[in-house]
Amino acid sequence: MPRKKPRPAPDEGFSREAVIAYIQDNPAACGRRDIARAFGLRRSARKALNEMLREIEDEGRVPRRRKRRLSQAAYLPDSAVVEITAIDGDGEPLARPLNWSGKDDPPRIVMLPERGGRGGLAIGDRVLARLTKAGADGYEGRTLRRIPRPPSRVLGIYRTDHGEGRLIPTDRRVKLEFRVSRIDSKGARDGDLVLAEATPGRRQGLPHARITELVGASLNDPRSFSLIAIHANQIPVDFSDAAIAEAEAAKPLSDPADREDLRHIPFITIDGADARDFDDAVWAEPDGEGGWHAMVAIADVAYYVRPGGALDRDAVARGNSVYFPDRVAPMLPEALSNGLCSLKPGEPRPVLAVHLWIDGDGGLVRHRTLRGLMRSAARLTYEQVQAARDGHSADLSETVIAPLYGVLAALDRARSGRGAIDLDLPERLVTLGDDGHVESVAPRARLDSHRLIEELMICANVAAAETLEQRRMAAMYRIHDEPGLEKIAELSDFLAGFGIKLAAGQRPRPGYFNRILAQVAGAPHAPAVNTAILRSQAKAEYSPDNIGHFGLNLSRYCHFTSPIRRYADLLVHRALIAALDLGAGGLPEGAGDRFGDLGEKISATERRAQKAEREAMDRYMAAYMEDRIGAVFAGRVSGVTRFGLFVTLDETGADGIVPRRSLGAHVEVDEAARTMTAGGRTIRLGDPVEVRLRQAEVATGSLAFELLSGGREKLGKKSKPRRKHRRKP
Repeated sequence: MPRKKPRPAPDEGFSREAVIAYIQDNPAACGRRDIARAFGLRRSARKALNEMLREIEDEGRVPRRRKRRLSQAAYLPDSAVVEITAIDGDGEPLARPLNWSGKDDPPRIVMLPERGGRGGLAIGDRVLARLTKAGADGYEGRTLRRIPRPPSRVLGIYRTDHGEGRLIPTDRRVKLEFRVSRIDSKGARDGDLVLAEATPGRRQGLPHARITELVGASLNDPRSFSLIAIHANQIPVDFSDAAIAEAEAAKPLSDPADREDLRHIPFITIDGADARDFDDAVWAEPDGEGGWHAMVAIADVAYYVRPGGALDRDAVARGNSVYFPDRVAPMLPEALSNGLCSLKPGEPRPVLAVHLWIDGDGGLVRHRTLRGLMRSAARLTYEQVQAARDGHSADLSETVIAPLYGVLAALDRARSGRGAIDLDLPERLVTLGDDGHVESVAPRARLDSHRLIEELMICANVAAAETLEQRRMAAMYRIHDEPGLEKIAELSDFLAGFGIKLAAGQRPRPGYFNRILAQVAGAPHAPAVNTAILRSQAKAEYSPDNIGHFGLNLSRYCHFTSPIRRYADLLVHRALIAALDLGAGGLPEGAGDRFGDLGEKISATERRAQKAEREAMDRYMAAYMEDRIGAVFAGRVSGVTRFGLFVTLDETGADGIVPRRSLGAHVEVDEAARTMTAGGRTIRLGDPVEVRLRQAEVATGSLAFELLSGGREKLGKKSKPRRKHRRKP
């Protein structure tokens, strides 16, 4: 039996000041019995305690808050468990003490941005926070430790089994199902996506849950997959009435007024075939000196979304748009994102544009930013531009498209010269039919037209950062730190398995990674090396403190080119407008002081969006693979963990796991070397394998495989062959 915790000696340290100090340190729940137990009071001393507490109450030092419970008025300790209750208009999480027992409202707690690349706090999150007084009746909180939430609020799929309800959680981390009684089902039908809350039940058997909301979609409808990701990650989808009213009251701008008239320039937009908003347009011509004069025109969102307005408050709470195969959770209402701010062909649109003069080697010689009015000549897809470049289409090929590719050739030389990391990581493209079901999943084609837009946008972003630096204006930089030494050491160990040497103690430069990538190009293990280098990199973030962008090997870099879908870009637009005195909608004086907190906030919303997009993609993939259970696929090992092998399929890019338990009883895992030994074979990260699909769980977006072949025979001592003795003749 475990030993009981020893009680303190009777009456040890018992005094008025000690009791007050104890109550101050334990304000959430502090009854007479708690105090008596803390000081080891004998029954005879408890009368004296009661009298002491009444005196302290009369003095107003510890007013009574409820029966048998005491707390210091409007006082919070240095640290306490708090729950996030709201996100204010500036995107800051607001919290309250979890165990507040006062009659009055608890003090207001504003949580500071999360550190260390952790995701932002969401409503319902609980953390142990360090609290510091801020003003007369408020506190600031800093997260010390996150407290995992029990699955009291569950997003899942409602199923019926012989008349009995079941709730299957969509979060693969929740390893259990819930029972749902008929009275608690709220009319849900088999396959419906629902929100539920866990309820107390019997200790034996499945836990109970009560459905609180019908999300409005069935798992049988693939369009529910994005809804699951939206609800699970608490992504805002509904705009405030005030924001909608502001958006619908906005008027188109058809007269240049005090803007530069750019309507004679044949700008074009180049986007994916499924793009819904067009926020950047490009144009180029030779400069007559062996270089190029290019222009990048960006939708003037700052003209419509003013600082402090309802649209601005809703936009900062979102941080960015979130894109799914079947829908978009936009940062701005449709009246702006798909309407007045979208650079549609033939319609005048206000823009913030930058002239770029680029020499023959891709160097940015000079630039000029302006506010103008443009009219797009054409809306083209990447495929159309590539076809024109390849001679399959004559439309705009010589007058508009050919000069753009001339700019690309120059910018490619500059990129190669500075050594920006050039990873080859194909994206998955999901094609949906008219009914929403997945028709195909395949790696997205990588075209020169994609690189054309990417390089022009990078050049414009550099110009924006340089302009703000020259004008000494606050800037929201896109920063990317160099890899940490621990990550480099892990990468070095991994590369050593392929005979590639990486000095773990040296400070790496971007060009060094490119030499490794060039060394493995075309080799079977090239995808694994690309993935390993990506995992070794730090995460890019937004910050007013510039440290450069390691991956692009740029000393200064901002995001400027997508203000419809990224709040960071809108901030940069406002800063440019204020710095260059370009009219209304600029950054208010002193607003740059909040860029530090805003940078952490929008970095967190970006990670939230990426997570939601990835989860939705996994569910679409599981739905596509569901009809192919039992089929055999070629793939590569993309992860080695103590739980099993993660495998990425060559055909679709689908990811799944080979569970460790399926590999036999004797399995050895070396996570540092990223190898697993099972059945006399050693399997390493990047190894080609053949697997059979055993399970496709659409609710969680998970795939399970059976390993058929792959790896190499385990190396060991070879036994010497026995000599055959010949008989003497």
